[in-house]
Amino acid sequence: MTILFWLINLSAVLSLGALVMTIWNLRLYRLPLRDNVSASPPSISVCIPARNEQRNLEACVRSLLDASTENAEILVYDDHSTDDTPTILERLCREDHRIRRVATKPLPPGWNGKQFGCDQMGRVATGDWLLFTDADVRFSPDALRSATSVAEQRQADLISTFPRQITGSIGEKLMLPMIMFILLSYLPMIRMRRTLDPAASAGCGQFLFVRRSAWHHAGGHAEFKSSMHDGIMLPRLLRQHGYRTDLFDGTQIASVRMYEGWLATWRGFAKNAYEGLGSPSLLIFLTVVHLLGHVLPWCVLVGALVIGFWSTGLIGLSVAACFLHLVQRYLIARRFEHNVSLTLAHPISISLMVLVQWYSAILHWSGRRSWRGRVLQADTGKSGSVICDDL
Repeated sequence: MTILFWLINLSAVLSLGALVMTIWNLRLYRLPLRDNVSASPPSISVCIPARNEQRNLEACVRSLLDASTENAEILVYDDHSTDDTPTILERLCREDHRIRRVATKPLPPGWNGKQFGCDQMGRVATGDWLLFTDADVRFSPDALRSATSVAEQRQADLISTFPRQITGSIGEKLMLPMIMFILLSYLPMIRMRRTLDPAASAGCGQFLFVRRSAWHHAGGHAEFKSSMHDGIMLPRLLRQHGYRTDLFDGTQIASVRMYEGWLATWRGFAKNAYEGLGSPSLLIFLTVVHLLGHVLPWCVLVGALVIGFWSTGLIGLSVAACFLHLVQRYLIARRFEHNVSLTLAHPISISLMVLVQWYSAILHWSGRRSWRGRVLQADTGKSGSVICDDL
């Protein structure tokens, strides 16, 4: 009982720390200032890698056309699609001169398909700024002007945001809010803004707005060609070359249905959840923190109800820790339009996140990470990729 009591004490401390960090970060992770939106933004090249995106490509491009000016261009790289993506792209190119198809090339050994497509588009882009995004993202009419204004205000060479997550299935609702939970609980944004430490950076591959000259100087996507986590790798790369990166709250200017259904959500997280951590030691550390700080208090309360044991101190601390979890998740849910009622499923979401991180690590170590029909075998030391079924 003494050991459990001290563990619950630690759980309460960890829970309070996560809540305080979240409140602090929410004050810094702000919406763009509407009054300062640039009237005449610099030239922008939007880069969209598309592999079997017949359901998404047209809607994405049309939302960008509404957000673009005459000095913007929309580049699309068809990554060997086997559906109607090429046909849709050709029609869109005929309809508007701002849309340009970048020639498809064979995927070289050692490259992830998305990174190769992004690199090809970045090399031929003409805009002062590049926006790397995904075909499933939808943009508001002032998205590009807002991004430009934020970059100017923050004096940053790269800014990124996490679009508003649209969810359908219960699996999506349980897991996708964990993206903002991790970001707000563990990234001290004040340090991100005061240093160029690559470890203090973050980003989202759905919205990477970067100065073209900085991107070229840093080496482009070729510097992390085998990665499945461009949202982490590109900000780190730029910071290594002395450029400033930042984050802003773009939930009002971009939205995305990232995955559809439980299985797609699990596969999507599994492809790069471990890569986002980067080391076995951090994986083990976060596993302990999450199970101890965010699951154990709930287990103690359930155990007390089931077996009928009551300890005032133990139960009191467990209730306090669970209350802190609910406050934190409520603040995140209200800010980012998540399902508020599912904050009560916090320990389930945490447990799923821990499981998918370990599953992702196993795939990474065994060289079996896959996405969009490809398995990347860069983990074996040969730095090569092969095409196979996406299981």
